[in-house]
Amino acid sequence: MSLRRYCSIIVGAMALSLTALRVALAHFDPETWRAVSVGGVLAAFNAAAAYALVAWSTGRSNVVFFRAVLGGTLGRMAALLVGVLVAIVGFGVPRLPLVASLLAYFVAFLVLELAVVHRRTGAQLEATR
Repeated sequence: MSLRRYCSIIVGAMALSLTALRVALAHFDPETWRAVSVGGVLAAFNAAAAYALVAWSTGRSNVVFFRAVLGGTLGRMAALLVGVLVAIVGFGVPRLPLVASLLAYFVAFLVLELAVVHRRTGAQLEATR
């Protein structure tokens, strides 16, 4: 699966889930919705970066693969931390909805990434047999 298609799936999942949440939890104030949206966007960027690193490193040596994936994880976590701090300290986004949204979307996108990468590597293994 291409990075473009993977990103379109992420954006579609974000749009559908935020729309459903907006309808189901209409009583939340605008600041809470801003926090939920920011958390989702941070998680989406993290998911796209993770998939890009895996896609780039697939087919390269094991050392390159692990450096990209593990080093990329450290870099992505640092970027998420900076994003959360900027949102909370710089823009006054409410903490609890931001963190709850970030964690929920992070887990959902991690499940998606694992499924896609597993499917992709399984297809590559079948092709080499």
